[in-house]
Formats: sequence, structure tokens, C-alpha cells
Amino acid sequence: MIAKLIPIFFRDLVLLTRGAQGRGGAVLPLLFFLAVAMLFPFAVGPDARLLARTGAGVIWVAALLAAILPLDRLVEPDVEAGMFDQWALRGIAEEALLLVRILAHWLSFGVPLMLAAPISAGLLGLDGQQLWTVEVGLLLGTPGLAAIGVTIAALTAGLRAGSALGGLLAIPLAVPLLIFGAGSLQPGGEGGLLLLGACSLVALAVAPFAGGAAIRAGRE
Repeated sequence: MIAKLIPIFFRDLVLLTRGAQGRGGAVLPLLFFLAVAMLFPFAVGPDARLLARTGAGVIWVAALLAAILPLDRLVEPDVEAGMFDQWALRGIAEEALLLVRILAHWLSFGVPLMLAAPISAGLLGLDGQQLWTVEVGLLLGTPGLAAIGVTIAALTAGLRAGSALGGLLAIPLAVPLLIFGAGSLQPGGEGGLLLLGACSLVALAVAPFAGGAAIRAGRE
């Protein structure tokens, strides 16, 4: 099974990183993430204390929106092309395929966001300790965002306006991750990282089974 999944993983990673026809891909979520951090100080003014107090929330909202940008190409293109049917004929379970896709999705947006976090932290006036907390939070929380994104993409594959509906469904599911991620930077909020990691693990545990069931239901 693992030998069958390795080439599928690299295929998914290339497609998600490069984007459709080699355009966009991982660059668009990264640029969106940086654009939000760059524009927010213009909206609220140059107050350093206000920026530092609200910066964590801005970073996490930007991370969520960056995670759901590629929803329309996470699952639906392969469903329309019959790829999941072919993989099923080869004896590969949908749950395994979606777990691989979650990993590829996380690598295509979560890791670039972590690399860009120091730039965003500088724009929002966060100090070194806050930046470290943000990085740890993104490491713990972005896998959960990736899991939610892939699950919603599987649930809405084949539906009209599925990407718009997917965004509306993903946002409320990601609220606990945003709350604990942003709250970890508040005074006394260190425990938020533990809760963030727990929520992310729950999402990772549920996502392959929920998404796999959705794909099989769509096939029937």
C-alpha cells in the first residue's frame, strides 16, 4: 500500500505546489498571507500596542483564508477525471488517498506560511517571543486547517458553486483553531497551544474517514 501511495503523494504535491497549468499553486496563499499582514497596519493605524495585541488574530485569519484558497482543486478535479475510481480498482482506499492529500496540502501552504511568518510578525510589530509562539502555533494548527480543507473539498466535490459553499463550511469548523491559535499569544494563554494541537489531531483523525465516505457516496 505504501509503495502505491508514494507516487500519488508526489503527484499531489506537485499539482498543489505548481497550481493548475503551472500557475498559482503555493504562491497565491503565500502572497495572500503577506498581503493581509501588510495591509492591516494601514487599516488600524500605526499604534504599535494595538498591532501587537491584534496581530495574532490577523495572522490566523490570514492562515485560514490561505488554506481554503485552493479548495476547488483539492479533490474535485480528480473526482471529475475518475481518478478515485481508478485508484479504488487498484485497491487503494479513499481514506489513505485523502490522508496523503492532507499531507501534500499542508506542505504546499503550511510550510510556506511558517517561512513567511517572520515577515508578517515584523509588519505587525510582534516581538521575538511572540514570533516563536506564532511559529509553534502554525506548526500545530495548520495540519488541522489542511485536514478541514480536504474534508470540505471532498464533501462539496461535484456540487455547483462547490468552492464558495466549501469556504462557508470550512470557516466555522476552523473557529476553534483560530481561537486557540490567536489566544496563545495573549497573557496566560500558553495552554492554548496544547488545545490547538488537540483540535488539530482530532481534525486529522476524522478527516480521512469523513472525506472518504463522501467520495464513496458521490460515486454511488
